[in-house]
Amino acid sequence: MTLQYLLTIANSSGGILYFTLILLFVAIVIIVERLKHLSDMRRVGNELITMCQRKGTIQLDSLQSLQKNHDDYPIIQLLNIVINTNIKDLNRETLEGNLEEEIMLEVPHLDKNVWVLDTIITLAPLLGLFGTIVGMFNAMAFITDIQNSAVQISGGISEALISTAFGLVIAMVGLSFYNNINQKIRLLVHQMETFKVMVLNRAEEFKNINPL
Repeated sequence: MTLQYLLTIANSSGGILYFTLILLFVAIVIIVERLKHLSDMRRVGNELITMCQRKGTIQLDSLQSLQKNHDDYPIIQLLNIVINTNIKDLNRETLEGNLEEEIMLEVPHLDKNVWVLDTIITLAPLLGLFGTIVGMFNAMAFITDIQNSAVQISGGISEALISTAFGLVIAMVGLSFYNNINQKIRLLVHQMETFKVMVLNRAEEFKNINPL
């Protein structure tokens, strides 16, 4: 397919194919941004959990270094409670409640803009189908002219079907990454829950490193 041919198809779709391309661009931006950000969050979370799993005294300077470099990450917000709060004065139930509250506040930040990707996955095939309908109307215009051959009519129909095919491709690719993103979000929530339990189980060690 040449660029001119693709432009002809896009123009014959009534501009719908252009809008579908915009949806594809938005989907790609969201996918790349979320996958990178969630992967970074998971890496930092694994690093924090590894620090807490090491035998011996938990090192305050290592925790503060991680806190300083990744202060906007959800699991680090839990670490902030441990480091910046005088947990020596908190009993287990209160500390658990504080950590659980922070988890509930941070979870919505994990799926930022994912709803837009979900909408694109649903909307793209529908737009593709609508573009096909518009293209079919254009193809049917050939029928009113007896001088147009069947090849021209079938060619117009095949061009119309490209809109549906394009919409389905966007939906299939988007759905694959959407499921992957949701899986990463579930792992991050589990990671935060794991860190919460580790803090509760190692409360005395964290109290000893608390600078307050």
